[in-house]
Amino acid sequence: MELFSNLALGLETAFTLQNLFYCLVGVFVGTAVGVLPGLGPVATIAMLLPATFGLPPESALIMLAGIYYGAQYGGSTTAILVNLPGESSSVVTALDGYQMARNGQAGKALATAAIGSFFAGTIATVLLAVAAPPLADMALEFGPAEYFSLMVLGLVASVVLASGSLLKAIGMVLLGLLLGVVGTDVNSGSARYTFDLPELADGINFVIVAMGMFGIGEIIRNLEHDESRNLVMKKVQGLMLNKDDFKRIFWPVIRGTGLGSILGILPGGGAMLASFASYSLEKKVSKNAAQFGKGAIEGVAAPEAANNAGAQTSFIPMLTLGIPSNPVMALMIGAMIIQGIQPGPAVMTEQPGLFWGLIVSMWIGNLFLVVLNLPMIGIWVRMIMVPYQLLYPAILLFCAIGVFSLNNSTFDVYLMAIFGLLGYLCAKLELEPAPMLLGFIIGPMMEEYLRRALLLSRADPMVFIERPISGVMLGLAAAAMIVVLLPSLRKKREEAFQED
Repeated sequence: MELFSNLALGLETAFTLQNLFYCLVGVFVGTAVGVLPGLGPVATIAMLLPATFGLPPESALIMLAGIYYGAQYGGSTTAILVNLPGESSSVVTALDGYQMARNGQAGKALATAAIGSFFAGTIATVLLAVAAPPLADMALEFGPAEYFSLMVLGLVASVVLASGSLLKAIGMVLLGLLLGVVGTDVNSGSARYTFDLPELADGINFVIVAMGMFGIGEIIRNLEHDESRNLVMKKVQGLMLNKDDFKRIFWPVIRGTGLGSILGILPGGGAMLASFASYSLEKKVSKNAAQFGKGAIEGVAAPEAANNAGAQTSFIPMLTLGIPSNPVMALMIGAMIIQGIQPGPAVMTEQPGLFWGLIVSMWIGNLFLVVLNLPMIGIWVRMIMVPYQLLYPAILLFCAIGVFSLNNSTFDVYLMAIFGLLGYLCAKLELEPAPMLLGFIIGPMMEEYLRRALLLSRADPMVFIERPISGVMLGLAAAAMIVVLLPSLRKKREEAFQED
């Protein structure tokens, strides 16, 4: 019965006129940035963080969450119609979705993506509502040692599950940890790594790093590519599925939802890993495996269900433990800190309206997205054809204004530009910025819990092993690193994000 009373509180919070408006704004913007190649939820949320300063915490988080799961919907539109995924998790959808469009079935592909996404989003939100309270109750029993070990496990998992080179992922985590300690030492009050610059006395602002690495860096990278956008059809018709189509997509959607829900919870997982894994699974179990890559409707249904389920269950570790499972969740934690809310299990007890209002808003947002995506497909088709050279000056201006408004400091704008160049350099060297951002967010918290645990144990490092939960999590982190270093598994890991 407690769950129903909590959901009633969530309904009361989410169904205010203001929060409904920001939910609609979030999913609309999310769909738009998913449709527009060259943008994405990470860059968009990073740019909008300064705009959330004046909003109530509930409205700010509902809007930012809507942008994230809304982008999963929008990304499928460009993947199907233009063969140009608007969002990284929609790469797999393009394989069969674009072929369906070329065969005159663009309407069916878009309807399949919308239905699969809506079902998966609804089920994943139910899982979030059911799984979050017991996890938060367990986390309330954690002490400093357990929190430190949990964060170590989270960082190791982000390294293990990051695409690309393992060594590069470790290096990016370490860079993030180093950037996180810039500023004033909390215990001694002495400056660390500030190079005698007073602007760095309070550390590097999270918004500056996020907007530089993901906003400016993405702009520079996109300007290198003159992408041609050729629409398969200017007018999309046939948005209804027949009985045979529903039969073919039923089990792929179920399997994609289940797999995506599990992978979304894992640190470093989320929507992209879920979509790749579900497509690979479906290709192995489907009766129509020979059609994959040639326009199989199952090849659209499974990854679209998986990426939406993964996007929404990734909120579970963020809301219950304060651990970001991907860059977007790191940005959400940044938004909570900006609003003066300490991320972690205490959010559920201290801010129940925020917690349950956010969960209920996801149901509302998924309903909004179905309405936005199918009847308004004409608008999204026109947006696809907007030249990028008209978009990027506005994005640059918005980034500069947003960062300057933090402290009315031009130094922050210059610093954002430096991180923008770093983001571009990372892209050229195939260094994934996500582990760095996770390290930057988690690093200061890790240091705090490490010091607190050592103070309470009189500097005895064995406290991290002797406490059962802490010892188990450190053991899991060590096992994950050892396993992934095995040559055979390392090769499979590097191939996991590649698709024939």
